[in-house]
Amino acid sequence: KTFPATATKVQANLGITQGAAFDVGAVCAGFVFALATADSLIRQGMFRNALVVGAETFSRILDWSDRGTCVLFGDGGGAVVLASDAEERDGVLGHYLRNDGRHGQLLHVDGGPSSTGTVGHLRMEGNQVFRHAVGNISEAVTALLGDQNLSIDAIDWFVPHQANQRILDGVAKRLGISHERVISTVDCHGNTSAASVPLALWHGVLDGRVKQGDLVLTEAMGGGFAWGANLFRL
Repeated sequence: KTFPATATKVQANLGITQGAAFDVGAVCAGFVFALATADSLIRQGMFRNALVVGAETFSRILDWSDRGTCVLFGDGGGAVVLASDAEERDGVLGHYLRNDGRHGQLLHVDGGPSSTGTVGHLRMEGNQVFRHAVGNISEAVTALLGDQNLSIDAIDWFVPHQANQRILDGVAKRLGISHERVISTVDCHGNTSAASVPLALWHGVLDGRVKQGDLVLTEAMGGGFAWGANLFRL
């Protein structure tokens, strides 16, 4: 749908009548971008708390005759709560966000209300997306850790966007991240786009691997291209 924003529907269903509710459009990187946005608004003093939701229904835009895409994606939703902390513990440490619109046609939907007036379907050049994803995500992680003067070894858990296992493995290999520190749930849900990071984080917390006080790094890349990373302590 075009409007109202999905966030306002969530707000209404939760019975919230104050604050602001809006959508962030960065597809698979949407949760990473939204988390950075909410953190910035809290730091500016505009709000004290924020609910950051990543949700997708990719099944609505899949071409079921295209086996190169339809078997990869799933529907899902996940959320985290951000709260201002009077004790000023570590909390959210930093973010890294980037876009490069030159490569939009490598991962896009070939339609929409403002272009063709049709729903359209997801189209992807898989090999090209893989190459950009591994390079861009590795750049984001390296830059964010550099900004915080931290090494790869300082991170307890990497919670990546669950694009596919090849990309997860490619990034981990390039950065020298041990497999044991990477949360992977792509075999459970497929690629749920903006929902994949909070879903993977939830699985890590649920099974006891990710604990309070752990330093967590999330990352994602999606259509646009849009990519980035978040660093926080639970």
